[in-house]
Amino acid sequence: SPCSEKVNLYMRFLNLTGCCGLVAFIILSAAPSVADEPLVVDGLIEPQKVVEIGSSVPGVLETVDAERGDTIKKDQVVATLKSGVEKATLALARARAEIDSEINQKKEQLAFSARRETRFKQLFESKAVPFEKMDEAETDRALAELGLQQAVENRRIAELEMKRAAEVLDQRTIRSPISGVVVERFMSAGEYIEDKPIVKIAQIDPLNVEIILSVEHLGKIRAGTTARVFPQEPVGGSYEATVTVVDKVVDAASGTFGVRLELPNPKYRISAGIKCSVAFPVE
Repeated sequence: SPCSEKVNLYMRFLNLTGCCGLVAFIILSAAPSVADEPLVVDGLIEPQKVVEIGSSVPGVLETVDAERGDTIKKDQVVATLKSGVEKATLALARARAEIDSEINQKKEQLAFSARRETRFKQLFESKAVPFEKMDEAETDRALAELGLQQAVENRRIAELEMKRAAEVLDQRTIRSPISGVVVERFMSAGEYIEDKPIVKIAQIDPLNVEIILSVEHLGKIRAGTTARVFPQEPVGGSYEATVTVVDKVVDAASGTFGVRLELPNPKYRISAGIKCSVAFPVE
């Protein structure tokens, strides 16, 4: 009948629209969401430390053993000051510290006083000498002990003076506090130095990667998180870095906060001062 035909057409329409809805739901479910994509931001690769090395004491530079571009190891000598007076002072202090004659003399004197005291005690007990002689012998032995003690203390003071002279001489040698490369050389041999740096050294193993994130990512990046760093050409490549610092204070004006990553660079393959991209994994 006409009525039953209309019902059949309506049911067929519902079935068709239901299938289309199911297909659309499957397609949307299979498509990747924005939240599943990794966070990729721009960053800057910087040296971990930049140190301008100077001298703790004024003087005239005798040598400067560092040129721009040189690789420097920690505690390596980069410069020396003229130190003739300091070397002579150290030699004199060492000679005084190594003298044993005074101590040996005081030891012999103490041994003689002790033997003399023993003899006078025996004579006093047999009433062969008066009390004053025995008292004098005891006093001489006590003074000999004090003399030996003073000689030992003088030896100790001489050793301390030698160490002090060695420290003064060591101040004339300037060593690098870090391992890195020489960025700039400011002074040369023969110049007088007082409060100016001699060389500038940058530590580039490891490197720091500095990035800025918007406040919406606050709490999503934590210290210890690993990420991939992609330096710009001509360096290129992909390297793993670890988050070491996440700022606790957000910049109110820009609504951003800073993040620092540590990037190993054992063979100095990556240059500092270049831009990069940093990709954080999906959590």
